[in-house]
Amino acid sequence: MSEVRDGEVRIDLTEAADAALRFIGVIHTPWSDRKECPRQGRIDGPECRVEIFDPWVPALAGLEAFASIELFYWLDRSRRDLVVQVPRHSGQPSGTFALRSPVRPNPIGLSRVKLERIEGNVLVVRGLDCLDGTPLVDIKPDRCDFSAKD
Repeated sequence: MSEVRDGEVRIDLTEAADAALRFIGVIHTPWSDRKECPRQGRIDGPECRVEIFDPWVPALAGLEAFASIELFYWLDRSRRDLVVQVPRHSGQPSGTFALRSPVRPNPIGLSRVKLERIEGNVLVVRGLDCLDGTPLVDIKPDRCDFSAKD
């Protein structure tokens, strides 16, 4: 684990046994280190590849109709034990739930990305902000007939 900065508060965690996730794929990005990774994804950012594992490939049917999709992923290299953090950009302590930091009790990431194309079992997207090799949890269309209307 990385160091705890002055002003941060960590807790001791017990082993969690109340949930199980099935990773449905893996995300390939240009970033291997958190310091390289953008703080927020940009639609004009680099193309990234989202590889979908069998048996989930048939679940992609119809996704090509959407220009924008949401990817949910597991931030597998994030620590989970900070309740107060001191972001580098502000230097001020803040509660974890008041931040968009990847350091979370359950490190689930969400990015709204532009779907460029689908190549077999691979989604080519723009707008990601996660590390190469990040496990994929779920995919949803950005908007559909069942979404709340703005």
